[in-house]
Amino acid sequence: MAVKKFVVGCFDDEGPLFDAVKKVRKSGYKLHDVYTPFPIHGLDKAMGLRDTSLHTAGFLYAIFGTTSMLSFMTWVFTADFPLNVGGKPHFALPAWIPITFEFTVLCSCVGMVITFMYLCQLAPFVKKHHFHLRATDDKFVMVIELTSKTNESEVSSFLTGLGATEVNVQNAETGWWLGRYDKEQKLFVEGQSETVSA
Repeated sequence: MAVKKFVVGCFDDEGPLFDAVKKVRKSGYKLHDVYTPFPIHGLDKAMGLRDTSLHTAGFLYAIFGTTSMLSFMTWVFTADFPLNVGGKPHFALPAWIPITFEFTVLCSCVGMVITFMYLCQLAPFVKKHHFHLRATDDKFVMVIELTSKTNESEVSSFLTGLGATEVNVQNAETGWWLGRYDKEQKLFVEGQSETVSA
């Protein structure tokens, strides 16, 4: 995976960060991502992110759960192993509703969790580059990707003018790799990556 160069700006409060995101997008810089220790209402709109389709995926998983469970029980109780239980009909749909409902919820929940983890590249064995270690503690971190049209010093001074308390330049991969944080750390030196054991 290619190593890219980023300008990382750290903010102490969500107020200056929110305004800075709007001004960065208005200035035409390529905003890579924003990392905050807690959710900020409206930040996704300010970043220009589209609404999530996770609820649509959940609906499709629910349809799969309902269809598969009803089909399975219909096949079992009417074709494969029909039983006469107290004179009830073989196709006893009202008795199947609770099981169908529970399996529908199970498929929807598990499917959405797996989809969310896949889209966000989250897993115990997946490692991604951390632009700032305090982004999950008390810092609000904005990452701007440098392109052929942007100047490193210009972007750094622009972030400083927007209220960033700390600005640095980092080389990093935008994707993920397999490994463990407690065993190894991936370093980037002049466009080359190497893994160093702890």
